[in-house]
Amino acid sequence: MPLIKNAWFKFKKKYNSKDPQFFEKHVFYHKFIVRKSRFGLTEVGDLSPEDMKKIRYLSLIELTAFYDALGVELKRNRVERVRGRENGLFGVPLTVLLENDQKKVPGIKVPLIFQKLLLKLEETGLETEGILRVPGSASRVKNLHQELEAKFYDDTFDWDQVRNNDAAGLLKMFIRELPSPLFTVEYLPAFITLVEKISKIKLQLQALHLLIMLMPEANRDTAKAFLQFLKKVVANEGKNKMNLWNVSMIVAPNLFIYKGKRANQQEMQAAATTAHIVRLLIRYQDILWTVPSFLISQVRKMNEAAMNNSKRQLMFDKGVRKLLRRKTMERERPERPESDIPEGVIRVYAPLHSKVSMAIQLNSQTKAKDILARFHCENSRGSSQNVRGQIQSLHEIGGNIGQHCLDPDAFMLDVYRANPQAEWVIKPKAS
Repeated sequence: MPLIKNAWFKFKKKYNSKDPQFFEKHVFYHKFIVRKSRFGLTEVGDLSPEDMKKIRYLSLIELTAFYDALGVELKRNRVERVRGRENGLFGVPLTVLLENDQKKVPGIKVPLIFQKLLLKLEETGLETEGILRVPGSASRVKNLHQELEAKFYDDTFDWDQVRNNDAAGLLKMFIRELPSPLFTVEYLPAFITLVEKISKIKLQLQALHLLIMLMPEANRDTAKAFLQFLKKVVANEGKNKMNLWNVSMIVAPNLFIYKGKRANQQEMQAAATTAHIVRLLIRYQDILWTVPSFLISQVRKMNEAAMNNSKRQLMFDKGVRKLLRRKTMERERPERPESDIPEGVIRVYAPLHSKVSMAIQLNSQTKAKDILARFHCENSRGSSQNVRGQIQSLHEIGGNIGQHCLDPDAFMLDVYRANPQAEWVIKPKAS
């Protein structure tokens, strides 16, 4: 399963023999990178929701086979329907929150309240010493919680009054009070197993990669936003005194939550394991939210098979068969030559540009960014590849894929040959 490869990462700090937890606090993580094929890299948000559903289905098959090859049982918890609040901010299922928020901001992928809490902390709290570790005032947090519930959607809440440690407390409260844990109840045993039963970091990452692909869309997008924030916290370690070890130990109990009578005991037993998982998530998030290229290839095959089945079904339709019989004589007549687009030439559409379409001859070195630059040159003769402040990307639409926002470094002749029936459209990338 060639998902990732490793490069040597030199560790310069000297071992302090007086600190028995040195190697746990300063884990010797290798530097891993994703193998970048000629198709470029694909992030989770670059594929259509329909194709991502297929990615989830395929990821479960791959994860089961991966664990089986290692002699590890893939355990899953039974998912019981958990009823949460239907409105408000805290204790509301992510899907319900997003459904409500999308009425205000169409296409939003992370709840507005969660985004606002992260923004508040990123603007004023990243350099606060002990951020996430030092608790805010319990009474203030409780009052702010109630005030947010009453005023947030009216835009009358005063964010300037919120202290950084209180904002961190609200952030952890939001995650902790979700009706279902951010990293799901169903796959909690699989997360734990990847650390307890698999010793090599590279293999742990491969399993974790597939588990991220398995997560529900709302959970995966919200987790990504949170991990991006945590990465910024760790990057400011010199001022906030919060290193990767500190952050992981504090955050893990909020992300991997046990239910039932033995919940506290189970959380204590799994504390070191879940903290290690959080360290992997923070350290390698750019890899983990990249869709494996071999899964995209399988999605293309699934879509092609579905199209072929549809065509075969159509052939059995009585009306179609009659139409084909009527067309028999027409087929025998000489056809007029058609001006088809030559092999290796694509027509690219750019509805937001003044020049809305262009035929482009591809060669083995043509990249998506070259096509963007061509439109940029033809239309704006300006500075950046954006229209109305939005960054434009080349999209592959239809054929054997639903929709695919292409990496600027994707070699277009390879993509074209993989999906010759696609349309090519330049438009803003989904945020």
